[in-house]
Amino acid sequence: MACEKCGYIDKNEKEILGKKFCLVCAKFAPTDDELKLNKFAEEKIDWKLLETFRKFGCSTNNNLKKGMEDSAKKGKLVARPPLGYEVLDGKLIPNEKSSKVHSLFTIFLNKNYSLNSLSKNYSLSLNGLKKILSNRTYLGEIKFNNQIHKGNHQAIISPEIFYAVQRKLKEKLRS
Repeated sequence: MACEKCGYIDKNEKEILGKKFCLVCAKFAPTDDELKLNKFAEEKIDWKLLETFRKFGCSTNNNLKKGMEDSAKKGKLVARPPLGYEVLDGKLIPNEKSSKVHSLFTIFLNKNYSLNSLSKNYSLSLNGLKKILSNRTYLGEIKFNNQIHKGNHQAIISPEIFYAVQRKLKEKLRS
């Protein structure tokens, strides 16, 4: 199918709000507002003008990803702060919900609740609960691009509790 903005036929097209775009146009398309996306698609551009970006793999994401990787290597968070943390003066610090996170880990480890009941008790989705229980940020680490870096923030969960929870979580997900 041809890109709705430039007309380029791309086997790796991306669908955004029901419209198909080549990967170059998709990088710049507004993804949160259908009206803006329709206006974006109506402003046609010749696909040949974008050929340089396709040929050399130039994209805005390359610089962004490099910057995020550099930040992660320095121990800085590169995403929004997880439950139990907040950003203050550019630093990740535990907040009043950190005790909720600690109790979630402890209860999961020491009680025999199902993941469903635990997620409901804490007003979390099942996937949200699993993300919290496996988030290495709580260990004082930063994970980005499948690499783990020492964070420059305080850990909320001890390594002993974290790894015990990982073992129990793995068992529960198997059964």
